[in-house]
Amino acid sequence: MPITLLPALLILAACSPPEVAGGNDDAVTTLALAAAPGSMGPNLASGPDGTIVLSWIEPGAEGHALRYSSLVNDTWTSPRTVASGKNWFVNWADFPSVVPVSDVLWGAHWLVSQEAGGYAYDIHAAVSADAGDTWSDTIIPHNDGTDTEHGFVSLFPDSAGLGMVWLDGRKMVNDYDETDKLASGMTLRSGTFGTDLLPYKDALVDDLVCDCCQTDIAVTNDGPVAVYRNRTIDEIRDIYVSRRESGEWQPGIAVNDDHWEIDACPVNGPVIKAQRSTVVVAWFTAPNESPRVRVAWSDDSGRSFGEAIDVSGDRPLGHVGSALLPNGNLALSWLRSTGQGGAELLLTLVSPSGDVAPPFVVESAVDVFAFSVPQLGLHGDKLLVAWTTETGGTFGVASALIPTRLLANE
Repeated sequence: MPITLLPALLILAACSPPEVAGGNDDAVTTLALAAAPGSMGPNLASGPDGTIVLSWIEPGAEGHALRYSSLVNDTWTSPRTVASGKNWFVNWADFPSVVPVSDVLWGAHWLVSQEAGGYAYDIHAAVSADAGDTWSDTIIPHNDGTDTEHGFVSLFPDSAGLGMVWLDGRKMVNDYDETDKLASGMTLRSGTFGTDLLPYKDALVDDLVCDCCQTDIAVTNDGPVAVYRNRTIDEIRDIYVSRRESGEWQPGIAVNDDHWEIDACPVNGPVIKAQRSTVVVAWFTAPNESPRVRVAWSDDSGRSFGEAIDVSGDRPLGHVGSALLPNGNLALSWLRSTGQGGAELLLTLVSPSGDVAPPFVVESAVDVFAFSVPQLGLHGDKLLVAWTTETGGTFGVASALIPTRLLANE
C-alpha cells in the first residue's frame, strides 16, 4: 500500500548496546531499534510508573503493523505487535500510538481506510489490561458511519479507563457552504472506554477545528486539558485548549491571539505538558508570513496563559515536541529548514521567565525526513528523542538519548 502524504504547509539490530559518540556521559547516545526498513511515524509515551514506550508503523508482506518497544536500561526491548492489516491508512502526519495510561492499563490506536478511499478512514483502538502483554478486540470510538476522516487521536488516562480525543469529519458529508462553515467543518470529539470496552461519555469538544493538525492532551490536578488548532469562520487558525470540568468539556480558549489567517490546514499541531496545575503549550504559527515557534505557560490548569514566548524565527518548519523538566524548564524540539526540502532537528530549553538557550542541533548519520513529527520525552537526566528518517527514498525510525546539560548546563 503506498504511503499517503497529506498536504503540508506548502500545499539495526534488536536490543543492541547503545552507540555512544565520544564514549562519555556528555555524549549523544544513539539507540538501536529493530524497526524494519520503511518504518515511520514514531510516537513516544510515558506511563505513571516511568515506563517509556516507543511505537511506530512498520510495512510487511501482509500490509502494515503497529509495533512497539519499551526502554529498559537505555536499550529498546524486542518489538511487539499490537495489530496488523492490509487496508491501513498510512501517512506521515496522522500516526498510531501505544500509550501506558496506568501501571497495567495500556491503550493503542491505528487507522483503517474505508472502502470509499481517499481521506475516508476510521480509528481502530484496543486496550491491554496487562501492560501490553495481550490486547483486546478492536474498538471503533465513533459510530457516525460517514465516509469521512477520523483521526489525529490523543489518548489519556481517564478515571474510569481510557480516554481519547480525535478529529471527526462526520459533518463534512454536507455540502460546503461559505456562509455556514460550521455545517460542514471538522470537529473535535472525545470518548472514554472502560476495561469492558464499552464506550460512554462520547462528547463534542469543539464544533469547528483545523482539518489535519495533530491534537495533544495532558492531565492536570483539575482534569484533562486538550490542545488543538482551532478554525474560525474567518479562517483564523490559532491554538486553543479545552478543559474538562465535572465531566464536561468547556468552551475552547486561545492560548495566544496569533491571528494566523490561512485558508488551508498547515498540518502542524501543538503539544502540551502538565505538572499538577502547571501547563505548558508549544506550537508553530506563521501570521503575516512570519513563521515562528512559540511557548506559553499557565499556572491555573489551563484556564489562562501568560504572554507567548518566541523561541525561534530562524526558518522553522514546526512539528514541535516537548518535555517538562523537574526544575520547571521546558525542553523543546522542532524542525528547521536547511533549504531544498531538507531539515534538521533542533533542541533548546525555555524557562517560564522567557529565557531561551541557544539551539542544539541533533546530529544524525541519516537524513531527517522534513515532514516527520519528531517525538521528545524525559528519561532521568536525559532527553529521549525519536524521529522519522529518509535515506535514499527509504523511511526509517531513529532515536537517541541526549543529556540535558548539553543544552544549557542543566
